[in-house]
Amino acid sequence: MATTTLVRDARASRSTITLKLLMAASGLLFILFVLLHMYGNLKAFSGHDAYNEYAEHLRTLGEPMLPFEGFLWIQRTTLVVALVVHVYAAATLWRRARGARTQRYVMKKNLASSFSSRWMRWGGLTILLFLIWHLVQFSFGKVNVAGGETNDPYNLLVDTFETWWMTLIYLAAMFALGMHLHHGTWSAAQTLGLTNNVRARRNAKSLGWILAVVIAGGFSLVPICVLAGVITK
Repeated sequence: MATTTLVRDARASRSTITLKLLMAASGLLFILFVLLHMYGNLKAFSGHDAYNEYAEHLRTLGEPMLPFEGFLWIQRTTLVVALVVHVYAAATLWRRARGARTQRYVMKKNLASSFSSRWMRWGGLTILLFLIWHLVQFSFGKVNVAGGETNDPYNLLVDTFETWWMTLIYLAAMFALGMHLHHGTWSAAQTLGLTNNVRARRNAKSLGWILAVVIAGGFSLVPICVLAGVITK
């Protein structure tokens, strides 16, 4: 019986490590994507034509080897698979962590870690809900909350963020993304064995903050500048 227990525990441990590695790998893929996506969004500062040319380039990228929008669909499929893996791994690890707590006990609370842990779950859900709406608005459904045209990417972007409550929603989602990136980068580094000493841990935390500020801040520049009247039609 002891041998069976040890084998079961070993399998569970290997499974947990695998799930953490899958989360880290899919998370790194998302970091690469949001960096590239942020760069594309910043094209709005170059004006109407530059932004729309960039959007059209994404649709024709890979032609004639790929069909029209072929690259975008490959990208979307890859990201959807990565998202499913990421969410499944996160949910499974969370359930296992809860199940491992056989009894409640009193302990000193670490406010930073408890906040970070809670934020990863709720922040991740916030990002997921925002992502669904974002895709419906700009990719699949093309929804213009201002009632204007939807077939011009630049004008759709300006109309969206000239609406103050849409800008607030977007900024709230970027705050959630920044927090998720900060803690997620640390978790990925820990999973990959890159936090084995004080210097490595400090570097991982610094990298998490840099990615959070650069990516969330970069995404936030466009809606803020649209609302402030810096970027206009």
